[in-house]
Amino acid sequence: MPAVPAWPAAVALSAGATALLLGAPQPVRAQAQIQLACDGTLVEARGNAELKRSTDRLRISLSLEAEAPTADGALAELQQRLAAVRSGLQRLQVQELEVTSPSTWQRPADRRRPAAVQASLSVSGQLAPARFQALIREVGALPGVRLAPVATQADKAGDRAAQRQLLRGAYQDALGQAREIAAAIGLSQLRPLEVQLDGGFRPMPMLARAADAAPPPFDPAELPTPTDRLGLTARFCAR
Repeated sequence: MPAVPAWPAAVALSAGATALLLGAPQPVRAQAQIQLACDGTLVEARGNAELKRSTDRLRISLSLEAEAPTADGALAELQQRLAAVRSGLQRLQVQELEVTSPSTWQRPADRRRPAAVQASLSVSGQLAPARFQALIREVGALPGVRLAPVATQADKAGDRAAQRQLLRGAYQDALGQAREIAAAIGLSQLRPLEVQLDGGFRPMPMLARAADAAPPPFDPAELPTPTDRLGLTARFCAR
């Protein structure tokens, strides 16, 4: 990589990232523009970090369907099924329960069945991992219920500490790569110029099917643990 003449580089960092990566003595506003000059070689590297965390709760969702010759009949049946689902979820102490408004559509007739109106809605909430098996057996087996993938979630109280750990890890990954590139072209000094962050929490779902399940039971410990990921691109001035 050939050396380039001095040039101003714009740095876009949050206050926390600036203090960590550039050692700024004073807090800097997010997206602040700081002019830095590079009188050496521009080196760019991408860093990534991943952190597995303990499961604190499960984010569950399900769809509920009903069918009848008329829209009124389909909605009435859907309402009855929703009452049974809501009761089951309340027994399982599901928190932050959310129910969407119902929708209906006409299903045309075919060779096997006459035309009908179908109605559906979605239900979601948060569940303690210990009640995962009961959810599948008691709620997943109710008429018209279709369970969607379950996402594991970590304790929100640890989010800030996890973000700091990810930021440091991703930056150190990028810095290590930049040092190797600089060493390969005979340079040894690096100065950070710009860091662009991306990524974040990505839940890893597991498809939990309502079933005539046989032993062994569905085990919440077998679900993928919550995993935070963060990626960044860092640019350095190498000399």
